[in-house]
Amino acid sequence: MTDNGPKNTETSRFDYKKAMPRFSFVAIIFTIIAVAVVCKALYLMTVKRGYWLEAYDYFNSKFKAKVMPAVRGNILSCDGKLLATSMPEYVLFLDFKAMRESQSDTLFLQKIDSICDGLQRIFPEKSAEEFKENLMEGYNANSRHWMVNGMTKVNYSTYSEVKSLPVFRLPKYTGGFHTESLGSRKFSYGSLARRTIGRFNGRNDSATCGLELYYDSILRGENGEKKLNKVLNKGIYKVTVPPVDGADIVTTIDVDIQDLTERALLDELCEIDAKEGVAIVMEVKTGDVKAIANLKKQPNGSYMEERNAAVGNLMEPGSVFKTASIMVALDDGLVDTTYRVDTYGGIYNMYGSDMKDHNWKKGGYGMLTLPQTLWYSSNVGVSRIIDERYHKCPEKFVQGIYRLGIADSLGIPLVRTKPKIRMPKKNSRGTQYVNWSKTTLPWMSIGYETQIPPISTLAFYNAIANNGKMMRPRFVKEIRKDGMTIKEMPPVVLRPQIAKPSTISKIQVILEQVVRLGTGKAAGSKSFAVAGKTGTAQVASGKSGYNKGGVKNYLISFVGYFPADNPQYSCIVCIEKSGMASGGLMCGKVFHDISEGIMAQSIKMEAADAREEDALLTPTVKDGNIAAAYDLLSWLGVQTNSDWDGSYANGNPIWGNISTEKDRVTIRKGQDTDNSVMPDVKGMGARDAVLAVERRGVTVKLQGRGKVVEQSVKPGTKIRKGQVCLLRLA
Repeated sequence: MTDNGPKNTETSRFDYKKAMPRFSFVAIIFTIIAVAVVCKALYLMTVKRGYWLEAYDYFNSKFKAKVMPAVRGNILSCDGKLLATSMPEYVLFLDFKAMRESQSDTLFLQKIDSICDGLQRIFPEKSAEEFKENLMEGYNANSRHWMVNGMTKVNYSTYSEVKSLPVFRLPKYTGGFHTESLGSRKFSYGSLARRTIGRFNGRNDSATCGLELYYDSILRGENGEKKLNKVLNKGIYKVTVPPVDGADIVTTIDVDIQDLTERALLDELCEIDAKEGVAIVMEVKTGDVKAIANLKKQPNGSYMEERNAAVGNLMEPGSVFKTASIMVALDDGLVDTTYRVDTYGGIYNMYGSDMKDHNWKKGGYGMLTLPQTLWYSSNVGVSRIIDERYHKCPEKFVQGIYRLGIADSLGIPLVRTKPKIRMPKKNSRGTQYVNWSKTTLPWMSIGYETQIPPISTLAFYNAIANNGKMMRPRFVKEIRKDGMTIKEMPPVVLRPQIAKPSTISKIQVILEQVVRLGTGKAAGSKSFAVAGKTGTAQVASGKSGYNKGGVKNYLISFVGYFPADNPQYSCIVCIEKSGMASGGLMCGKVFHDISEGIMAQSIKMEAADAREEDALLTPTVKDGNIAAAYDLLSWLGVQTNSDWDGSYANGNPIWGNISTEKDRVTIRKGQDTDNSVMPDVKGMGARDAVLAVERRGVTVKLQGRGKVVEQSVKPGTKIRKGQVCLLRLA
């Protein structure tokens, strides 16, 4: 059967003989191009290789890689509060050459007066005329990097204000406004524990001391890198190595205990006009350092943290060392608590040198039991006990001291100062001591001829409180990254048992008696038992000895723990002063204030338990920052109005007035005040008033307590450079 259907007209129209030459021609052209590309590539890789390598080096040197600094990690308190953090700060510059090249210099000259008025509002310490003179000097010099306000560093908020001014708001290569960003370290609690936290210089990118220095590699992270590439005649930075931000370290510092410790120490230093003082608070079971304060008197009479004397000060410990001496004799079984020693009239000749008790002019203590030698801190009693038992073999006594761990290197992440306690050595024939005299042992037994930093003394007493287990003082608990713990620093036991359990039990009883019956009464508390030891040592002044210019310097101290029946914290207080000094009265008072404050913080009560039926439930609120007041009142559940149109989102602080009625608080927003005039701060609390005035460049002096009732510079007065305002509070 034949097919009579339609034929494929497309196939019939294809002319094979005509199409194939065309395909061949196209294939030959592409082949020639491909061969040319390969040949050109081979030519560039061989003949022109040197030229292109030089070109690469040229452009690589012209567009050098730029460092992308990593964000430095934070330092946190034991409960996660921010102690130190990194925040960018800016130094402000103008590029007048770029301004001329973009022809925006005409606009700059037209707006120079309004620019300078704006700068004066932002930086009221300078006048608009001073700013104009400075900017015109840079303009005439055609400087590319002219400082707008000297080396003054500003935060991002201030930078944004400056950026909003005429010309300054233009793009960088048009208006010429640019900045130099510096990593600045901010401390949330001011000088609190500053020497322990350490210092970091953002301009030099270097840590200088404290935890900042020891953990610098962890906090620092790893810098990244970005490179400028030329794309369509525009420079575009491309990240080649991303930065790795630093990790956070969580310290053992408790902000509340640290603040309490510093205030208690400072009050006493000011009261007795001391040269220097240190105080450390440690948790007994873990060795965690909860507070560490180092305050030294400055030429202007104030006190500040200058060096970490608490861990690096090598000084003769004085009578607090007597506890170690008696412990060695008890542990060696050479005496017991019933042992009696005659202190005579409080003065006893030791191999040609008089050993004296503090009350020798009053006739001394006479016959004492071994515990009483510590109760009353008798130099004669302790030195006679040790000399009689170890005079022929002093190395046995020093070996016993070493066994207690008081001479150990603690390995803490700060100043690594090891105690210096001399070990007796004999000559090659073994017939005579070469570094020892007959008086060395008696004086060493009462804390002289040894050098021990306060932290080591505290670690020893902390071990007594911990039933003989010596803990390494711990400053850092863990390292965190992005909120996750990446490394823990658990408590470290340095010595599982520094002495026999029986020795520890006996010395614990004696130390509690020192506070209850002896020289440490000032450190005691009516609410809980305290155990510890007082210390007073004369301080040598180089070649002048112990008596410089007729005035004696003393290092006085008190070290102990509380509560004595269930030790939770140990604490040492050391003060250096001239003239009359008493470790029990002066350092004991600081210890008392610290221990009372810490134990009071641990008492938790429900607010309802303390409420009386007729008590006023609406708090009295001072005028000032109404944004902060509103948040606090809302949290307390106090009824207040919300129609004052403001919140933290709108900025903080927001100033206004607050009135209290029977069952509610009314908030009224104040009028915005020009930064160049004095605000009205009457009715505000001290903190808000100081903030409102000092942010305008005026120095504030306070008088009295309460809320501001009078200000020496009237509201609305034009602010002058260097102006001082006295605020009287009542």
